[in-house]
Amino acid sequence: MKLFLKRFILFVIPFIVIAYPVDLLLSHLIKDIKQYPGEFEVMKDIYNGTIESDIAIYGSSRAWIQISPEIIQDTLGKTVYNLGLDGHHFWLQYLRHLEYLRHNRKPEIIIISLDAFSLEIRNDLYAKEQYLPYMLWNKNIIRYTSRYEGYHWLDYYIPFFRYVGEREVIRQVFANIFSGNPNPKIRTRGYAGMNKVWNSDFDNAKSKLKVNRIKLKEQSVQLFYQFIDECKNMNIKLVFVCTPEYIEGQQRIHNRAEIISMYREIAKKNGLVFIDYSNDAICLDKAMFYNSLHLNKTGSELMTKKLAGQLKSLLKKQETHFIK
Repeated sequence: MKLFLKRFILFVIPFIVIAYPVDLLLSHLIKDIKQYPGEFEVMKDIYNGTIESDIAIYGSSRAWIQISPEIIQDTLGKTVYNLGLDGHHFWLQYLRHLEYLRHNRKPEIIIISLDAFSLEIRNDLYAKEQYLPYMLWNKNIIRYTSRYEGYHWLDYYIPFFRYVGEREVIRQVFANIFSGNPNPKIRTRGYAGMNKVWNSDFDNAKSKLKVNRIKLKEQSVQLFYQFIDECKNMNIKLVFVCTPEYIEGQQRIHNRAEIISMYREIAKKNGLVFIDYSNDAICLDKAMFYNSLHLNKTGSELMTKKLAGQLKSLLKKQETHFIK
């Protein structure tokens, strides 16, 4: 037995000695690839501690595509960064929140984009590669991503192990090295407006689309309440925002009004601002959208100007209001 342990240790130690520095080098190089629409850029800003903003914007693609930091910044005279996370709900948005606060100063205000889907949890770890450079022995990432279909538990603990089989990521690393011309940034302070027009897929398929009922995950609901309490304790002001959705898309979610009403009641109970654009004129105009859930750049800039104006009015009064 002793001989076996000795041989095992002599085999493992050289592997770790080699694997760890290779892991560090590869993790450093991967931070600059463009595999997903700007997620690596945002993650790099978080872990480099370069965000340093007075106002942070949270949410899914309905945040990073639809809320322009520059417009809010110009209106309020405060620095703003959009931390919207593509394709994921509040569970992983909260992970991004934790890592943001670990490496950057806390913001004065968090604007969180909420919708009928925010408190769901998907099964797959979409865009899982964005966590590769930062996940080794990272307790927060382990806790909040290990519930998804994505990584094996060994990926979180053994250097280099998680990179085995990641051919596309490694290919992009070498492409960046040999091109000598890094790709231009996709997002500006986390935001990227979409220069697109209405996608006719919704029109073509709406006769076949079923009316859905969203099932909220209890774990996400409890985490959301925890997040509110934590922000109160840190003296961070929270602003809930329900950004515009095309009216016919809204009608496809059977319990959408019920979920939005829940957010309204949570805000009221906690003395928070809630700004709801569900009935705004933008929701009736296809020219403002590129699909039923997402504003195009024209729509996002129009909506953000409205939002910035309302926030400016609130900040001038220096007290919490509830906006219907």
